[in-house]
Amino acid sequence: MVLGFLGSLTAQEHQSLQTVASVDLQRYAGMWHEVARLPNRFQRDCTGNVTATYTLQDDGRIAVVNRCTTGDGTIDAHGVARVVDEQTFARLKVRFAPSWLSFLPMVWGDYWVIGLAEDYSWAIVGSPDREYLWILSRTPDLDAATFDRAVGIARAKGFDVGRLLKTTHAKVRSSGRRAKVMIA
Repeated sequence: MVLGFLGSLTAQEHQSLQTVASVDLQRYAGMWHEVARLPNRFQRDCTGNVTATYTLQDDGRIAVVNRCTTGDGTIDAHGVARVVDEQTFARLKVRFAPSWLSFLPMVWGDYWVIGLAEDYSWAIVGSPDREYLWILSRTPDLDAATFDRAVGIARAKGFDVGRLLKTTHAKVRSSGRRAKVMIA
């Protein structure tokens, strides 16, 4: 009995992560507010007001600007995304390392759209290893029913939603301090 249970957990961990059927990148572009995320090392200093802005480029890539409030001001991280699944446009790779390192596979992170509202008002993004997860919205907050639906989708896809951190959004006073991480 225990071996069967452990076997099913292992199978789920290695089960392929399903993305949404398709993403219209024109509609997906723009600013998104992070509503919740799984903890990760590169956002450990973010205390709130987390946003991601996506801008389509002429070369087919997507400029990415992630911004958050920290104890000392704000941090901007500039990166680039490229589509890796041109049938659905739901699987992308994102890089925040300098462009001269772009030949290294390890600098590209998985960005898979695994949930998306029909009207593009909210989205769920994760990685196939289920270590990274973000619930995003076009507005700073989601109503409780929509948030619960998004969490349910992530749970059904094998993410540990018990570890989710909700993101706070408040008016930000400018302290004049702004850190910028430049990537091109």
